[in-house]
Amino acid sequence: MSTSRRAVIASAAAAGLTAATVGGAHAHGHGGSGGGRGPRRETFGRLDDGTEVHRWSLERGGTRLKVLSYGGVVQSLEIPDRHGRYANVSLGFADLGSYVSDSPYFGALIGRYGNRIARGRFTLDGTEYQLPVNDGPNSLHGGDQGFDKRVWDVTPSGPAALTLTYTSPDGEMGYPGTLSVTVTYTLTDDGDFRIDYEATTDAPTVVNLTNHTYFNLSGEGSGSIENHELTVAASRYTPVDDTLIPTGELASVAGTPFDFRRPKAVGADLRAGAEQILIAQGFDHNLVLDKGITRRPEHAITLYDPASGRQMDIATTEPGVQFYSGNFQDGTLTGTSGRTYRQSDALCLETQHFPDSPNQPEFPSTVLRPGETYRSTTVHSFSAR
Repeated sequence: MSTSRRAVIASAAAAGLTAATVGGAHAHGHGGSGGGRGPRRETFGRLDDGTEVHRWSLERGGTRLKVLSYGGVVQSLEIPDRHGRYANVSLGFADLGSYVSDSPYFGALIGRYGNRIARGRFTLDGTEYQLPVNDGPNSLHGGDQGFDKRVWDVTPSGPAALTLTYTSPDGEMGYPGTLSVTVTYTLTDDGDFRIDYEATTDAPTVVNLTNHTYFNLSGEGSGSIENHELTVAASRYTPVDDTLIPTGELASVAGTPFDFRRPKAVGADLRAGAEQILIAQGFDHNLVLDKGITRRPEHAITLYDPASGRQMDIATTEPGVQFYSGNFQDGTLTGTSGRTYRQSDALCLETQHFPDSPNQPEFPSTVLRPGETYRSTTVHSFSAR
């Protein structure tokens, strides 16, 4: 644990601001010390068919996490600022009904295929597969009933860890093969939030899993993230056409709004009038990480909020990150704080393979075959300065 992280947690403890006592209006008495008391479960609601949805609470290393069995949703992620004051830094809802009817993937596990597939079609081993078209002419995030809409089986797997499992049957959302998925959420002793993904299949298929948490390091409902400073070790990005499908080019970020190789305010180039920014109404692009695919998570991304001092560092095994600046938040959704979410009130950093890879053979492959195991890991580390 970093010295600054220890100092912040100590400050919070001295002030009586443990993670378990701040922002816990819906925790129903699940308090605890900074070390936590093991995963705790409560009922969050029921679906129309009567299926019960649970909320699990984890606490460790000064970080507090709440996860729903519905969609594997990260409903709340609380970390301290430079003064030890806790805030929930992830956008979400206070009730299940809003997740079912209104959610733009807040905090959700995304699959089978994170991001877009052109025209909802791909060909694998000579067979063409048609997926639901749910984003203009394209398929987005696994279709209209993707993993974000499924109830996952959740079991504790450590002092501050949850294992989520889901079996996607052959043909679900048009994808071939029965896909068995395991995702593990872990809070480490240092308060890092680690996500490990694994999947196996009984027939050739494509897989691209990610998490769609919307971050605002000042706290959800606090306003714009345009002053957050972003650093991404990515010298290239994938330009898109007018439906947000990559053109196939791996373009240099030099001289473009996509150059975050040095810390830069998220809002610095949002109004620059660049064609790619106009197409997406902001940032909604894959940045090609310089490190490429790695066996172990390697640091590639830093997000810093000067107002609160909170910092998030992301290490991943993935070759890309979809940077989305919350372009389509329009003031019609009310979050957990009771405040509405507007454009650029949060951002997403979705570690993943590239969009439309099944149709772009020059991109890193997303094909998974029987006998193989899909593995991916992303670690979010928190500090304050």
